[in-house]
Amino acid sequence: MMRVADILRKHREDVIAEWIGRLRGQMGPHYRCRPVDELGITVAAAFDASYAVLVDRDYRMIDCHIRWITALRLLGGFSLSEVQGAYEMFRKVVTPVLTAELKKRELQSALERVNECLYYTITRFSDNFQQLHEKQIRDHAQDLKQQVDERTSELAESEAQYRVLVEDINDGYFVNQNGVIVFANKAFCDLHDYTVAEVVGRPYLDFIAPESRAEVRKIYEKRVERGAAQDLYMYFRRTRDGRALPTENKVKLIIYRGETAAVGICRDITERVEMERKVRESESLAHIGQLTTSLAHEIRNPLSSVKMNIQILLKKLEFRGNDKRRMEIMTEEISRLERILTEMLDFAKPLRLDLKPASIKSIIASCLEMLTVRFQEKGISVRRRLSSEVPDMLIDRDKIEQAIINVLQNCIDALPNGGRIGISTKYASGNAQQVKIEVVDDGPGIADEDLPYVFDPFFSNKKKGTGLGLWNVKKVVEAHGGTVGVASKRTGGVHLSMTLPLGKGGQ
Repeated sequence: MMRVADILRKHREDVIAEWIGRLRGQMGPHYRCRPVDELGITVAAAFDASYAVLVDRDYRMIDCHIRWITALRLLGGFSLSEVQGAYEMFRKVVTPVLTAELKKRELQSALERVNECLYYTITRFSDNFQQLHEKQIRDHAQDLKQQVDERTSELAESEAQYRVLVEDINDGYFVNQNGVIVFANKAFCDLHDYTVAEVVGRPYLDFIAPESRAEVRKIYEKRVERGAAQDLYMYFRRTRDGRALPTENKVKLIIYRGETAAVGICRDITERVEMERKVRESESLAHIGQLTTSLAHEIRNPLSSVKMNIQILLKKLEFRGNDKRRMEIMTEEISRLERILTEMLDFAKPLRLDLKPASIKSIIASCLEMLTVRFQEKGISVRRRLSSEVPDMLIDRDKIEQAIINVLQNCIDALPNGGRIGISTKYASGNAQQVKIEVVDDGPGIADEDLPYVFDPFFSNKKKGTGLGLWNVKKVVEAHGGTVGVASKRTGGVHLSMTLPLGKGGQ
């Protein structure tokens, strides 16, 4: 970065002057009203701090500058977006300078460093700005009661200032007085999909999902009657369209317009709850995987020994009546148990793909050929519509083959004698870089209440199923970067789709 350092030093004064000029001319009245000398100090400090990040990757000066400018601009009444735009102006000023001085590769590297520097600066500033806002809100809320006791006549002015502060925070802010919302910021209304006019004046329980109302009412009544209750709690809020979404609420008692009220800050925690659910699910699956691996290994060896000895007896001994058929049934059942153990081991093993160009049309043809005997046994007809336009794909042939076989075997198990199966391939709708494989049958279909769980491990309605077949299908497809879905047809039967990216094999 020596060249960049030299360029920035060479053009330092020009960049600072251009930066100040743009702030006064383009960034609105707050910056136009600031003294030029003050802007010169703040902009020069911002340039030098950015220089330290770009050239030396030294973030100490920019951290110090952010703390200083946050307090200064918040005190001056600047909005978050105004100061973010002022920092962003550095990119617009310095990019032409670097473009004029650097060649393509050096310029690309320098601009990437500028982007990294601005991303860090704006992110840190936004966090500091919001934290300082929230601190001011908490401090101000704490002072309200004292101000009411001392100067009731000044309450209206204090409330107006308070409203300005809370409108800029990202979390929902509300005041609940006597069970009614008497104030709410825009973020609170957005969380519930209402306008401010639709929120203010309504009972606060209208915005609580039915499953949380009893608990939230209990907390509210305890706070109002006893003056204390848990400050932070989780509940489900209710949106305009009736959805129940996880929300975190932090509430305190204040004096609002001379009366006791509960003031709260609520935050959407949907992503956090979903992440926690996925962590718990991963831990549970890992535990199940360890258990199934241990059991499968313990059972597989005795099964292999029993199967081998039965096969030897079948060759050596002569059986009467149905005895030979009974032995053959034992062999078939042992083979079925071995397949179940293989599914359990596949469930426990991490999936590793061996990606190579392969024809999906060829793979499907191979799968259908392998299952020919089973189709014939039940008199099932198979109609295939495999697009010749789909090129080779970059996939793990063995894994995709096993996924398709699992889907077809599910169809065979579900269909009555004489049933029909259709399998087709085509480009995904609106995306020539993805291929959709669709499998349909005219069987009994899947109950609506079971549809959300068909891809869950160990979920099965079959008497002899492990519930791992479709789970492994989903695991393989998602490992390839694809998606899988299933639905019941209105005319009866099941429609299952697997969407896979072409990858480099399709280029």
